[in-house]
Amino acid sequence: MRICDARDEDLAGITAIYNDAVANTAAIWNETQVDIDNRRQWLHDRHRLGYPVLVAIDDRGEVIGYASFGDWRAFDGYRHTVEHSVYVRNDQYRGGIGKALMVELIERARAIGKHAMVAGIEAGNLASIKLHEKLGFQQVGLLPQVGTKFGRWLDLAFLQLLLDQRTDPDSKPAA
Repeated sequence: MRICDARDEDLAGITAIYNDAVANTAAIWNETQVDIDNRRQWLHDRHRLGYPVLVAIDDRGEVIGYASFGDWRAFDGYRHTVEHSVYVRNDQYRGGIGKALMVELIERARAIGKHAMVAGIEAGNLASIKLHEKLGFQQVGLLPQVGTKFGRWLDLAFLQLLLDQRTDPDSKPAA
């Protein structure tokens, strides 16, 4: 497996993983599947903003996972914080793909000077929460019943990782 920057050629795999998560999991709180044009626009928007979209590619050249981050909130005061997403193809769970994508994503966030990374995870997704905790994330909040899918209320757990030790937000992170 290799981790690399996503290209248009990876969009079919990304779209399939996204749509499977929409249809079969509570990882994405959306009930509408998307097409490749939607994911193409998303990919190009991320790149335009200077944010990565990473893919995990197996030995056959297939996309088996992807990850990205973007602005956590739109206001200037949040400019040092990003929220990320990581998704693994359903036949590849628990194979280290999510961890590999996350490790690279964290490094990319540090490289562009971000200070904090936030994860919003459905509170029942213990595997994802445990993975994040192993990578240094701490649970910092729980919002009960803020979402719904599959006819039930969903709780949102917030986890956070500080990416550097800056005390002055206007200073550059130590190299």
